[in-house]
Amino acid sequence: MSKHPLQFLEVPRRDPEKQAADERVQHFGEIYDNYDGADAAQQSGRCLSCGNPYCEWKCPVHNYIPNWLELIEKGKLFEAAELSHQTNSLPEICGRVCPQDRLCEGACTLNNGIGAVSIGNIERYITDEAVRQGWRPDMSNVIDAGKRVAIVGAGPAGLAAADILAREGIRSVVYDAYAEIGGLLTFGIPPFKLEKSIVQQRRKLLEGMGVEFVLNTHIGEDKPFDELVDEFDAVFLGMGTYTYVRGGFPGEDLDGVHEALPYLVSNVNRQLGIEDDVFAHVDLAGKHVVVLGGGDTGMDCNRTAIRQGAASVSCAYRRDEENMPGSRREVANSKEEGINFLFNRQPLEIVGTDTVTGVKVIETQLGEPGADGRRRPETVPGTEEILPADAVIIAFGFRPNPPSWFEGAGIETLPSGRVRVATLGDCPFQTTNPNVFAGGDMVRGSDLVVTAVFEGREAAKGISKYLGVW
Repeated sequence: MSKHPLQFLEVPRRDPEKQAADERVQHFGEIYDNYDGADAAQQSGRCLSCGNPYCEWKCPVHNYIPNWLELIEKGKLFEAAELSHQTNSLPEICGRVCPQDRLCEGACTLNNGIGAVSIGNIERYITDEAVRQGWRPDMSNVIDAGKRVAIVGAGPAGLAAADILAREGIRSVVYDAYAEIGGLLTFGIPPFKLEKSIVQQRRKLLEGMGVEFVLNTHIGEDKPFDELVDEFDAVFLGMGTYTYVRGGFPGEDLDGVHEALPYLVSNVNRQLGIEDDVFAHVDLAGKHVVVLGGGDTGMDCNRTAIRQGAASVSCAYRRDEENMPGSRREVANSKEEGINFLFNRQPLEIVGTDTVTGVKVIETQLGEPGADGRRRPETVPGTEEILPADAVIIAFGFRPNPPSWFEGAGIETLPSGRVRVATLGDCPFQTTNPNVFAGGDMVRGSDLVVTAVFEGREAAKGISKYLGVW
């Protein structure tokens, strides 16, 4: 029996219930409930099954979105899980952390006042529920290719590469410096957006596919890179970007000024009970906090500080709200939780003698577009003010930090520090060392989880061709 052709009008978009702000700021757990089967089927039925699915084209991994929505509407959960994994190695994670409003849902035909299909929530439901009911990746037709690949970095690019390689019958060993897999999925993204049990579940799925993890291991220190080259048929690098972008203004080195990533990592370590000499715990309870930066990392810092019990949190961004790079959903959640946004404010100086006492900012207005197509902020003379603060978090993004052993390994980088890879030919994402491939943020620069997943998958396909498996 076919669905009613006007179901998208008769059934409004309904997201899973969200905890009230005053309740959720008391803990670090996820704030959204889950769909049940009936909810997921009903919301999936709102899809128009467009002849040219814009949602699919806008998705960086080009998920078969209308197809798995139809399967969920028909109650075919395991088939939907298999189809979802044909294009995405981490669908339950992307469903939680992707900015769907700027990607698939933003391109949905119904996103014109009617209400886009709730693609992200259904995507996470598919894998969550399928795994709960016993689904596991189907490896029954996989034949061992007799090849082994070392993967450096257990973040989204490395996990995606391991997934594709396993499906091609290629054994992989994933090395990572952290004590748990996931990279910034585990240590950078706060648990209120992505509970760490979700990442641990993905580890179990990958281990069930034959992937091996070697953690607490720094390549180049604990294990020389040359050993990987000698022991494996190929190597994939997915080490991300971890060097923070400095503001270049006075006062950045004052006591009370914190980099976003160490701050977030230290808080996750505390939640997981991990002792770490590198990332000392930063507790902002009772502090008046100013966060500088308008991306998703800035929103993560905002919401973490509130949960730590900060007396106040203000977020200063040099453009207007419409031009913020962060997810609109995360901006909305931050506002609900009491964050004070100061748009069109550019920092000039962090004020203080030994310890921070404030941030000097100046108002801006948007001028002509720059080389990147975004309108450039221009300062308005005479509008300087000082924002009182006894803690400042700088969240301007991250840049690559290529290790010293790259040169000896014949791995070239661009002037920006990003790894140089082939973009055309049979072996995409091959570096200047033919045995070594790379993908994710260390190749494209700091970006989304889903783009790292895409590049890890594509690099794995390139490795398969290089090893003669495809």
